[in-house]
Amino acid sequence: MKSIGFKEWALVCEALGEGKQTILLRKGGLAEGRDGFQFSHREFFLFPTFFHEQIDKIRAADAVIPEQETGKIEIRFFARMEAARIVTALDRAEALEPFHILQRSVVRERFNYDEVPGVHVAFVRILRLQPTWQLPDSKSYGGCRSWVWLPEPSSKIRYEPVVSNAEHARRRRQFDEIIGAAA
Repeated sequence: MKSIGFKEWALVCEALGEGKQTILLRKGGLAEGRDGFQFSHREFFLFPTFFHEQIDKIRAADAVIPEQETGKIEIRFFARMEAARIVTALDRAEALEPFHILQRSVVRERFNYDEVPGVHVAFVRILRLQPTWQLPDSKSYGGCRSWVWLPEPSSKIRYEPVVSNAEHARRRRQFDEIIGAAA
């Protein structure tokens, strides 16, 4: 059985891993298939993607894209999805700003992308991998898609929450107030 990776901007992965972000917002990649994007996995590794323009798309003036070793992928964080919703009201999507680092214009762009307005949102619990997991880069990880299959990680990896249980519960209550607690 293989494990799954969720492709996300390296800066977003870092924000999640530093406790500065608690949700994932996704419209979908170009290669998501006929059914489009879905948060179809409850547990997954954060697979960082690197491109320079992401700096201009977040709300952090001092952001620096993490170093990437040529030919390697470093997996530093694991996510447990606790809630997933499709947000179809732009004001609700914008109200989620305390939970992420994206520029408001990026949220609007994702919300309005394609014929059906809306954005997929997942509330996640992030765990830091100790030690980090190094993978050789592979063509199979390429393409504009959200999910990639990964080999099994080492059984020696430990998973440590990046925020306390109390802080996580506070954020979840706030998220539910904005989005609604119903599945």
